[in-house]
Amino acid sequence: MDQETAQLLFKEGAIFILLDVPLGTEFGIDYNCWDVGPKFKGVKMIPPGVHFIYYSAKNKEGQVAPRTGFFHEFKQREIILRKWDPLNEDIKAEEANPDVMESYEINKQELDQYLAPYPYDNYKKWVSLTNHITSDLLTSLHAEEVKVSSVTALKSEKSDSLSRAADRLKSSEPVRDVSQECQSIKEAESHLSKLQFAPDSSVQYHAVPRKYPAGASPADVTKYSLDSSYALTTMIESCYNNKELLLLGELQISFVCFIIGQVYDGFEQWKKLVSVLSTAQRAVVTYQNLYMQCIKVLYFQLKEIPEDFFVDILSQQNFLTDTLYEFFLNINNEEEEKEGRKEEETVSN
Repeated sequence: MDQETAQLLFKEGAIFILLDVPLGTEFGIDYNCWDVGPKFKGVKMIPPGVHFIYYSAKNKEGQVAPRTGFFHEFKQREIILRKWDPLNEDIKAEEANPDVMESYEINKQELDQYLAPYPYDNYKKWVSLTNHITSDLLTSLHAEEVKVSSVTALKSEKSDSLSRAADRLKSSEPVRDVSQECQSIKEAESHLSKLQFAPDSSVQYHAVPRKYPAGASPADVTKYSLDSSYALTTMIESCYNNKELLLLGELQISFVCFIIGQVYDGFEQWKKLVSVLSTAQRAVVTYQNLYMQCIKVLYFQLKEIPEDFFVDILSQQNFLTDTLYEFFLNINNEEEEKEGRKEEETVSN
């Protein structure tokens, strides 16, 4: 990259400032990942658009903590300020003090030496994997700025010994002195804090509807079960307000969470969406543009997946091979039917 281009990108690109990151911490943006060095204070020259930032703390022995990440849509010339929280080994947002942000804007050149340049070598790949993700879609899935983790995040319900004792009174269970030894596993569990999934620590993916409408006859249930077109159409209408390409955006979000964020929920949602797209035979006619774009999306995604990743160890069946076989079979059948209709029209004329 020549000096003139670099200066233009530095001026127009966004900046992500991250202060006080421990040496050796794993930090990444999109398809680029580094171990933090002593001078690191963030990333510069970030192109406008949706990006995925992720990180993992390391202990003294070099063991890496589970990965945490979040999406953010960067604006042109935007400056984002974050700080490392050593207590929670996490990134925390800094209050957007106008004076502080203005000082960073004024002193960008002095800060330059501490900022890693965004690597444009992988930018085309990133765009090909995220081109259907929109700001509105991120908002609807509660995905922007929500931190997703490769381990399930749990939080404890507010409770103490007295409240748990009160619960046992309501259930007619005897209340014991907590200092006494428990007599059973059930009793020991009753003294533990109640844990629940933290809703603000995961992307709120859309649920894939069931394949048949409510009240369907047994014959219709069988018919709809063989073709997911009803489920796909229902999802496009109710989840994406008839903007079918947003489904591909969710497919891309789940893929990024799965491949880069190492989040299993992303993998599960990705499989569900690929499955419903692949088994919707009649929908190939209705949503031709969706399927044309879907082929492109899957092409770039499959280039990033190891060949044997989807092989079931027990059955040796490959989910991806079986599903994509059906996907292209449906498209091929539609093409053959289209050619047949053209021939009929030619003969009739």
